[in-house]
Amino acid sequence: MDSLLRFDGRVVVVTGAGGGEYTECGGRALISPLKPGAPFFGPGISAQPQLRSQRQGSSRQRWRVGGEAACGASDGSRWGGLFLEHQIYCGGRGLGRAYSLAFAERGASVVVNDLGGDYRGVGKCSLAADKVVEEITNKGGKAVANYDSVEEGEKIVKTALDAFGRIDVVVNNAGILRDRSFGRISDEDWDIVHRIHLRGSFQVTRAAWDHMKKQKFGRIIMTSSASGLYGNFGQANYSAAKLGLLGLANSLAIEGAKNNIHCNTIAPAARSRMTQSLFSEDILKALKPDYVAPLVLWLCHESCDENGGLFEVAGGWIGKLRWERTLGAIVRQRNQPVSPEVVKDNWKKICDFENASKPQRFQGKESQVSSVLFGEPEQSILWNCLGGAIGHKLPPFYSAYTEVDTILYALGVGASIKEPKDFKFIYEGSSDFSCLPTFGVTIAQKYLFSGELAEIPGLSINMAKILHGEQYLELYKPFPRAGKLKSEAVIVDILDKGSGLLLLVDVYSYSGNELMCYNQVSVFVVGSGGFGGNQTSDKVKETVAIPSRPPDVVHTDTTSLNQAALYRLSGDWNPLHIDPNFAGSVGFDKPILHGLCTFGFCARHVLQQFADNDVSRFKAIKVRFTKPVYPGQTLQIEMWKEGNRIHFQTKVQETGNLVISNAYVDLVPASDILAKIPSEGGELQSTLIFKEIGHHLKDVGHKVVKKINAVFEWHITKGGNTAVKWTIDLKNGTGTVYQGPAKGSADVTIILSDEDFMDIVFGKLDPQKLVRILFKREGMWSDGTSIGLEVNRPVLESGSWPELHTVMDLEGQLCDA
Repeated sequence: MDSLLRFDGRVVVVTGAGGGEYTECGGRALISPLKPGAPFFGPGISAQPQLRSQRQGSSRQRWRVGGEAACGASDGSRWGGLFLEHQIYCGGRGLGRAYSLAFAERGASVVVNDLGGDYRGVGKCSLAADKVVEEITNKGGKAVANYDSVEEGEKIVKTALDAFGRIDVVVNNAGILRDRSFGRISDEDWDIVHRIHLRGSFQVTRAAWDHMKKQKFGRIIMTSSASGLYGNFGQANYSAAKLGLLGLANSLAIEGAKNNIHCNTIAPAARSRMTQSLFSEDILKALKPDYVAPLVLWLCHESCDENGGLFEVAGGWIGKLRWERTLGAIVRQRNQPVSPEVVKDNWKKICDFENASKPQRFQGKESQVSSVLFGEPEQSILWNCLGGAIGHKLPPFYSAYTEVDTILYALGVGASIKEPKDFKFIYEGSSDFSCLPTFGVTIAQKYLFSGELAEIPGLSINMAKILHGEQYLELYKPFPRAGKLKSEAVIVDILDKGSGLLLLVDVYSYSGNELMCYNQVSVFVVGSGGFGGNQTSDKVKETVAIPSRPPDVVHTDTTSLNQAALYRLSGDWNPLHIDPNFAGSVGFDKPILHGLCTFGFCARHVLQQFADNDVSRFKAIKVRFTKPVYPGQTLQIEMWKEGNRIHFQTKVQETGNLVISNAYVDLVPASDILAKIPSEGGELQSTLIFKEIGHHLKDVGHKVVKKINAVFEWHITKGGNTAVKWTIDLKNGTGTVYQGPAKGSADVTIILSDEDFMDIVFGKLDPQKLVRILFKREGMWSDGTSIGLEVNRPVLESGSWPELHTVMDLEGQLCDA
């Protein structure tokens, strides 16, 4: 035998844990209020005088009828009715007691809950729970009693938290009977059975649920019965409630799985308050509760992977149940209505369990219903509708943006005045003011979520159930600081992902006739999968696995609590990111951060780390969203450089959760940027070079200034005339580059044609040889060509002028970088 299964440190709540045969307790038991014209004894109390003296198994109850009084109900309300001096025989030899003792024996701390009423839900007595607690503590175990109704689940769970500080296991065991033939079931008989069995289990489990989610562990047992699974005469109310518990358990098993919360259902037969009047004494002796407890303990142990199971258990036998479904028959015909006669003709096949299937879940490819409705194209009506949506073009979408929009977006993805390199993205007065490249996703976002997705022929999309799966963005030229755009979108494919449908949408955005950017958006529609469609597509812009080595660079950036509230102003108005009630309705603890906000944070760091915030070097980005981020959490961005592709993935530092996986940014090589500069007409080729030098001086300027200590003024000529002047100040501060003449006196003035300047940059003209030629004579030199040089005499006499070739070398090195 393997080592003993222990529950040390675990806290278990067992409801209805004091039930069994009765021992004398004393006190008053409440009965239903009298109604006008009702029998003296009221509903549920027989007028036959011998009833309360009859034996029930080995237990008995003695009732003394009192007069009319104002009695207190178990819920604290007051009402006029009868009370009985009730000698209640509590004590506990039922299932709940067996569970409680077994858990405690193996190290668990137990909350023993029992209201102490009879099997019909009448009365209240604390001795039922107290006796079980006493048994546990006398053996050195830990236990506390709770006497609340299961309809007050919060109080029961609070007892566990107050006493032991946590809750790990809930065994929903409490129950009552109100057996009557169907025609005689009253509203009260129906309601109270459902309140205790179904609603009570819901209340206790819901109270424990969030605590289990936070600790990433929970085990829940629902107690059904054979009457619930198969039905039983005189128990319609009880059977309905018990089968309802199975449905509740199945849903909780699905919802809780991701948080290691398992929920299973048992249908036990054992001696208890509710069964002792149903079976003979010989059978009752064989149905020991101790034979049921081992199954419950195993299902609740941390090493048990069972989740969503249903088990019958009695007298030392355990069996697992599952659903079974026939292969059935297709009773529709092409272009023909379905008629009852066709059903009749196929009835034998419909009911034939030969080669039956065993369904596990409602959704998924294994569903026979799904395969019939969506499977083969020639048979599938619904797939034909979906297939017709592929290739559908959405109406054009027109939008405009200003500097305010680009700045708001930059702030939404974390740009800040705390980071000097972000200044160009958040201040319109900056000399190199730029729009972040990933601003392009907001255009597609506004387009697709303006309501157009809900109008696709053949598709019915619940916008509250869509998630962002993946995102691809390609930029064809940097966005200007403001502009007007026209966007066009097409549904390129629809994929079946089992638990949902994946909609693949391509969006092209134009400024006039010029293509500015291309987005591919993967929209996941929860709960719409299993239709038999393709699972992959050659139209998908694929993600790429990250390198196996440690990352080259790791950056962290903390989002603010207001991050989602700020980012949504860029056009994503989904209430999931701002409204706690809406977030809760779709399964989140609180509003989550937009995936595209996290996307923007990552792209901004990649651009800063590997392209010095040069937006002209951004080409494309692809990401897969894997888990949500909550505002206020810290992003840990891990990056790998391989050529011009920067691989990255992003985690939440506080939890270690991977939130973006297999992502990359493609950069344009610096040499490609130079090659794109026009060689004739238009803007001077040298302009971009001076800007590049300025960018790089921000990192190395302090070293260069210390070495050079001079101000250089460049006169760039075109067609023999000075076209522009640039100043490279390598004397003051950390160095600057700006267009225009020197703001003081220049130490060196260089007159150079745009073409010769570019020859130096590309290495076609040796700058050191040029300097030696230029300095053959002092002061101004010119041979009538396009090259000239003027050096101030103080600089010449100081001997610092030979360093001029270092400046030219520096230009080439910076441009190469």
